Amino acid sequence: MELDPLQKRRYSRHLILEGFGAEGQERLLSAKVLIVGAGGLGSPVAMYLAAAGTGTVGLIDADTVSLSNLQRQIIHSTADVNRPKVDSAAEHIGALNPDVTVVRHPVNLTAGNACDVIGGYDYVIDGTDNFASKYLINDACVMLGKPFSIGGINRYQGQLMTHVPGSACYRCLFPEPPADKDVETCSVTGVLGSIAGICGTLLATECIKFLVGYGELLTDTLLTFDALTMQFRRLATARNPHCPLCGGHPSITELKEYSFRPCVN
Repeated sequence: MELDPLQKRRYSRHLILEGFGAEGQERLLSAKVLIVGAGGLGSPVAMYLAAAGTGTVGLIDADTVSLSNLQRQIIHSTADVNRPKVDSAAEHIGALNPDVTVVRHPVNLTAGNACDVIGGYDYVIDGTDNFASKYLINDACVMLGKPFSIGGINRYQGQLMTHVPGSACYRCLFPEPPADKDVETCSVTGVLGSIAGICGTLLATECIKFLVGYGELLTDTLLTFDALTMQFRRLATARNPHCPLCGGHPSITELKEYSFRPCVN
């Protein structure tokens, strides 16, 4: 697609950026990205993808906005309390950039719908707050051959990684979800609101780099950060040949749902 005069003005800083240019912007405008979760991580992801000119942004979330969300879920406002998150987020995206088409999925991602929903997108971003959803996203994307980035935050820390076909998946690092008794949620431990912005912005950046085709992705790498010390660490990983999902002899051949403990209001 060719940029019109208004788009050339809107994306002018991309057009003069080395490695990006008009071709990169056109790729973004043609891309379809699914964000799973319109909360703490999904908020900055959605806003920056929209600002960048990602052509189609899918939002899947069955939750409504609560007052306690607003400390970190910056795509929503006080007036949005009790509204479906996908509606609130879509409205704010539309106000930011009319170039973006928002597809609303006001449901939970399940083993029954994951392949149908994810199959229509070029890239998937995990913005969820529970391990059950993270494993479901990982498994569905690997089975479908879809690239994705997955992130998580708790207290003052965050971590993220990116997968493309052939690189390490989430199960290569963590083969099975932790036991329920070992899971902490932000409603119990708390979370610094601004680290959702740090992690979400990094997730959006990974997606943009992939779609534009420029830069080094966090594949075969786990990036962790601690906001209290501002230390970032890159931990090298590798595809596990014995991974139960993407290894040479996978034992996981169909989607499975795990129980989860969400970060309640």
